[in-house]
Amino acid sequence: MQADFWLERWEQNQIGFHQDDFNNHLQAFWHKLNVPAGGQIFVPLCGKSRDMLWLRAQGFQVTGVELSPIAVQDFFAENRLEAQVTQQGKLERWEADGLVILLGDFFNLTAADVADCAGVFDRASLIALPPEMRARYAQHFSAILPPHVQTLLVTLEYAQTEMKGPPFAVHEAEVRNAYEAAFRVEKLFETSVLDESPSFRQRGLTCLDEKVYLLMPR
Repeated sequence: MQADFWLERWEQNQIGFHQDDFNNHLQAFWHKLNVPAGGQIFVPLCGKSRDMLWLRAQGFQVTGVELSPIAVQDFFAENRLEAQVTQQGKLERWEADGLVILLGDFFNLTAADVADCAGVFDRASLIALPPEMRARYAQHFSAILPPHVQTLLVTLEYAQTEMKGPPFAVHEAEVRNAYEAAFRVEKLFETSVLDESPSFRQRGLTCLDEKVYLLMPR
């Protein structure tokens, strides 16, 4: 699971992982985070997620990071936003109306890039990565995030033997193992979503759960 895989998915428009609607868990649980009005929200591996629009509509500044140029271009074009494009370290900065997407590799992000971050919404990162990359992702995420910042995290759980990812199954034990050194991990909600996801049933799944966590810095 290297960068070329995701770039190819976007090039071939194989983006079943993209949600056209705002995420229900974001809307239901965002109030759990202690984020000041107008604060900057970080959305890792954001794709062209409409959740960034929802956060912006709540008055927040939004910064995402995304590997695919197609996803970034589509986000601004589909939402009729004219982006200003500048260079920011190893990343390309696309910006319009309080929305910023840093185009490039997540692992090239530095603490300076997210220094003003006041909260995080992560629906797509962990479940997009295979096991060997998830630990590295969590370590880098924890290392660059300001010390006071809370995260709303959404994951999927299923039997990995029943289906190849992505999206990958990320079980609660792994979430706790990856983050509890730096965060207190509180599970806020869990629900079965298999009936709402016929394509996953067609791929062989017999069970599919979503879990929502609040990560609070220690």
